[in-house]
Amino acid sequence: MTRRSFIVGHDRFVVGPWHDDPTTAYVSVAPSSSVLTSRASVERCLEQLQRDGYRGAVTAALRPNDAYVFGLAGFALHERLHVLRHDLTGDLPASPHDLRRARRRDRQHVLSVDRLAFESFWHLGPDGLDEALNATSSVRFRVVGEPAVLGYAVCGRALDIGYLQRLAVHPDHLRRGIGAALVVDSLRWLRRRRGRMMLVNTQESNTGALALYQRLGFTMEPEHLTVLAWDAAG
Repeated sequence: MTRRSFIVGHDRFVVGPWHDDPTTAYVSVAPSSSVLTSRASVERCLEQLQRDGYRGAVTAALRPNDAYVFGLAGFALHERLHVLRHDLTGDLPASPHDLRRARRRDRQHVLSVDRLAFESFWHLGPDGLDEALNATSSVRFRVVGEPAVLGYAVCGRALDIGYLQRLAVHPDHLRRGIGAALVVDSLRWLRRRRGRMMLVNTQESNTGALALYQRLGFTMEPEHLTVLAWDAAG
């Protein structure tokens, strides 16, 4: 089953399997939706998920208000994420790596790198990659490596704000500047398009990514995002 929209009143969710797990659902608030205000909408969504055979659910990274409403409906904290911001000022270092546009035939290699780079809970999967590539009106998908993919990045732009949607490097090729090259490429791409700032989020426990972003000029935002989980057995 692929991800689909589920509409309750004025609220619209995106739902589907969590990494193809038939028992756990992924739930996010559709990007076009306004801020959630209705606990009943989330509860209706959960009722439909149970009818679809799911026994649990995991949310996308939620803003504080949306997380509060999901919490009222029975979701509990799974993990908090730092939000970092880059204002596109200052010099950006030159890259020792050649980047290229990702091709459709690269996708399986990209997902393989993703599985190696992250613990199982955070694996992107085909649906997650499609969602990242379609989350904004303008997107850049770059990889390092030919023919084998050693790292990749997906970034997007909505109006004048950029989002580093995903960054992953093969564990055997860490500390070789691949991650930095991909991030800098994303920043330069956004600056050429007159972006105002770029945002990225990462788990509090991912100290390596935090250090990389801060070294490249990102600063920590005061607001956190949260990933929540729900269990039907409760």
